[in-house]
Amino acid sequence: MSVQKLIYNKKLLFLGAVLGFSGVIIGAYGAHGLKPIISSENLETFETGVRFQFYHALFALIVGSFNFLSKKALDYIYYLTLIGVIFFSGSIYGLATNDLSSFDFTQIGLITPLGGILLISAWGVLIFNIFKIKRV
Repeated sequence: MSVQKLIYNKKLLFLGAVLGFSGVIIGAYGAHGLKPIISSENLETFETGVRFQFYHALFALIVGSFNFLSKKALDYIYYLTLIGVIFFSGSIYGLATNDLSSFDFTQIGLITPLGGILLISAWGVLIFNIFKIKRV
């Protein structure tokens, strides 16, 4: 395995660790800090953002441990996952806590499905590259 491939695997592993680390903090804030001040429906929405952040933390950690992906595939997966989580989970956090902010997050509500499309695309890049593996 080349040194360059290790760097990109490290980038995905780091992303997974940061998403997991921040997911625990954000989830705890939702469970303890937001529970008394937002509706149960909004809390459930907030938890959806946390759940998808964790799914993609695990995704990045697992993909980061693969050694069959090219640098290009790793880059695509890294950026699609990073931006996808920011757009998807980030906008859900904003929408769930909209009543607590002076900014109206409903104005940027279309960023949520865009984030979802980016996350789906990251999985698609992985699937495509799995199909490219040659049998031994």
